[in-house]
Amino acid sequence: MGFSEFLNSRRDRAKALVNILKEQFSYVSILGSDNKSTAVRVDANTSNISNGQDTECGFVVKIHDGGCFFEYSLDDISEDVASLAEEIRQGFSVSAALKQEKIQGVHLEDAPLVRSFSRESDLNDYSDAQLLEFCQKCQKELQGKSEHILNAMVALSTMEVSKLFISANRELDQNYAYIGGMVVLVYRENEKVVQVYDFDGSHKVADVMAGLPRKLDSLVSRAHHLAYAKPIEPGVYDVITDPSITGLIAHEAFGHGVEMDQFVKDRALAKEYVGKYVASPICNMKDGAASALCIASYFFDDDGVLAGDTQIIKDGILVTGISDLASAAQLGTAPTGNGRRQSSRRKAYTRMTNTFFEKGTDKLEDMIASIQHGYMLFETDNGMEDPKNWAIQCVAQYGIEIVDGKLTENYVSPVVMSGYVPDLLQSISMISDDFAICGSGFCGKGYKEWVRVSDGGPALKARVKLG
Repeated sequence: MGFSEFLNSRRDRAKALVNILKEQFSYVSILGSDNKSTAVRVDANTSNISNGQDTECGFVVKIHDGGCFFEYSLDDISEDVASLAEEIRQGFSVSAALKQEKIQGVHLEDAPLVRSFSRESDLNDYSDAQLLEFCQKCQKELQGKSEHILNAMVALSTMEVSKLFISANRELDQNYAYIGGMVVLVYRENEKVVQVYDFDGSHKVADVMAGLPRKLDSLVSRAHHLAYAKPIEPGVYDVITDPSITGLIAHEAFGHGVEMDQFVKDRALAKEYVGKYVASPICNMKDGAASALCIASYFFDDDGVLAGDTQIIKDGILVTGISDLASAAQLGTAPTGNGRRQSSRRKAYTRMTNTFFEKGTDKLEDMIASIQHGYMLFETDNGMEDPKNWAIQCVAQYGIEIVDGKLTENYVSPVVMSGYVPDLLQSISMISDDFAICGSGFCGKGYKEWVRVSDGGPALKARVKLG
């Protein structure tokens, strides 16, 4: 590993381009990205290595003229910087209609800072062949654990990120890696076919290679139980959420709903509740690339703002939202380091990073013992929210029935949790003293603009509608 040689070779050109453009525009920045990723996948029939979805290389110039933002994407910065600058100037045009929407008096902070960031990783210690060999060995072990397994899949994804940010007063670069591991079973028993999966992740390959094999036995056991699982009887229950479901609630309840570019457009009810109780007084929630070390962790965002650690809910009160540079400028607030792009060809939006509930003081065994009849919910399947009306729906892969304070062998699947966000959060009565956060996939802004995210937290006890 190491910072991109390509970006380093374009550093001086980027500085020169900024210097030319800043003669005309009040704010100019350039973000360069050179990200490499590999996807290794093995199942019972195939093995393959391919470029991962995080692979991309390019630049984006961001300009502000005191009233409007303008972004210009390009694959490379040419040697003829003066001609490129003129091409960008020619591209900057604002229609009469948009001129009416200009925000007056905006001043963008560009505090001086020159710094290189990096995170230790062992990614260079492993070849693609070694990653493939690990997946093949793990797949064979998993496939052999039961005659009921129709197919077993093991995958590793590696991501190495290099980014360069240049503005009039800032020169930042970062280099880091993250490795994700996934195991999937297709399992048939009791005349039923089920699919189950699990994840592991770390900034070190060795950690993932040690962690994934430990999940195989529990995965087969879960598949067996789900083959006999029954539908849940709809109703309102006391529930306990495992960290995966806790994270899903955080992501759906106050994730997109506190992305402050939605405040600008009046598309989020949370805007009206800042400074008010929205959850139980024992609830605390955070988001930020600097809040945890997971797949959505970085050192600075795509606006050149240092990674944040934002307190969204404090003792049940909604404190603030998260923002990118543009939405913060429009709202007159400080950006929180949540400006993210799917690629250099895409606009920067306010996006979640690591979103989670903070740990509490309760023991999980006491939480289970406190429930006469209810369920403990496990493993995120999917979720959705309506930020404008605060409706929420979270789907757990399965639940385990709790009777007289004890977990039983009765599994239900799937389980859909729905309701009104404040009702759900204000019903939280216990929070465990342990914590886990996980990130394995992508989150879209609506139906597009995909970025990596993670979420999690402790176990929560709440009262919710299940179906």
